Amino acid sequence: MAASTVRHVLITGHPGVGKTTLVKKVCDSLQEAGVPIQGFYTEEVRTGGRRSGFDIVTLTGQRGILSRICSDEPPHHSGREYRVGQYTVNLMSFEQTALPAIKPTGRGVLVIDEIGKMELFSQTFIQSVKSLLRNPESTILATIPVAKGKPIPFVEELRSRSDIKLFMVQLFPFACWPFCFFDW
Repeated sequence: MAASTVRHVLITGHPGVGKTTLVKKVCDSLQEAGVPIQGFYTEEVRTGGRRSGFDIVTLTGQRGILSRICSDEPPHHSGREYRVGQYTVNLMSFEQTALPAIKPTGRGVLVIDEIGKMELFSQTFIQSVKSLLRNPESTILATIPVAKGKPIPFVEELRSRSDIKLFMVQLFPFACWPFCFFDW
């Protein structure tokens, strides 16, 4: 059996270590080099100096809600409520924002920050990522949560793929990150 070629890059690390910052810096470097990119990143939302949730932001600037701190009020809809810790996931907003951003439009790098518990409530998102991984024209740069506690089956499946290179981000100077990890 022939050895598989690495086509995708996964970045992992503990919360707050700078995975999203690294992804943004790599995107800047790729754009400067003329490499087409598309996709999304996750951005923390703060209210009164405290984290109140997360938004999905596409690389074209479109923004949608990923999650917000749960309220004690009943949901305003009749559908299922998805929760991770203190956060309620807005699955409809996530899918409306994220899925079009990762629909391939040609060669380039697809950015997915993050493939984690909140995002994986969407079966459509899982199927889209699987399709991208099967597509020989796709190159993915994505973040995943660090392995701890109960494994997330889809994330573990990604970790085990032979066409993926996994990088663990540790705290060190941001200025060198795009150059320490990638040679596009």
